[in-house]
Amino acid sequence: MDGFWIVLTGFLVASSTGMLGNLLLLRKMSMMGDALSHAVLPGIVIAYLISGSRASFPLLIGAIIMGLLTTFLIHFFSNKGKIQGDAAMGTVFTFLFAIGIILVTKYAGQADIDADCVLHGELAFVPLQQTSYFGITAPDAVWTLLLLFTFIQLVFWIGYKGWLLTSFNSEFAASIGIKTAIWHYSLMAATSVATVVSFESVGAILVIAFLVVPAATAYLITKDLKRMVVVIIIQGFLNSFGGYMLSNILNASISGSMAVISFVGFAIVFLVTKKEG
Repeated sequence: MDGFWIVLTGFLVASSTGMLGNLLLLRKMSMMGDALSHAVLPGIVIAYLISGSRASFPLLIGAIIMGLLTTFLIHFFSNKGKIQGDAAMGTVFTFLFAIGIILVTKYAGQADIDADCVLHGELAFVPLQQTSYFGITAPDAVWTLLLLFTFIQLVFWIGYKGWLLTSFNSEFAASIGIKTAIWHYSLMAATSVATVVSFESVGAILVIAFLVVPAATAYLITKDLKRMVVVIIIQGFLNSFGGYMLSNILNASISGSMAVISFVGFAIVFLVTKKEG
């Protein structure tokens, strides 16, 4: 049964982050997920130190604020500083992540946050802490990620048209009166939420992999956004199940194995589509 919960956890993270990664890919901002997944760390620690609580809400607020600050700084440096977007992104997220690591190491005893856990996660621990709701007993992480999955589904489909239009042609969207900045920052906020909720269970490395790789794989198969979502959800299961099986065979990290299987799937699709093309 533990294996089921671990695979389900991976699937929920992959599906939630992959849908947002879809939009980031269309905006040519896939590595923004990498930047946000690292840069929100100081926001999490600062929120804990201010609130004195590990409750999800204050940590989410801290992560969202830091995510929006990251987006603003990247935009500011790339536009006002006249440097390339990827350079601005790398500069900002490494600085903020370094600040986060310093805060974690300095206040580790108070914050009860481990840097290795944030980076690598530990899916094997997911089944250990369980709670019953509606007569169903499941790990706390699964309940939390089910809420995240539901939230992302609602946000994605409610904002579908706006995000789609601003992703493909932001200039045209602006010309017809659509507030492109609002759609941009709302996507960054949603990505920050998905990132911080997923951190504790799977770690930053797998969050980044699930943000980028499934969307890139889906884009090789179809250019239709709705079909890409279906492909991403299917990949979420295959990557999670395949990664769990690989980790058992190799006696290795579950998160690392899921990330490896994600790339293997991408490589197979790349070779097949290249041959057909």
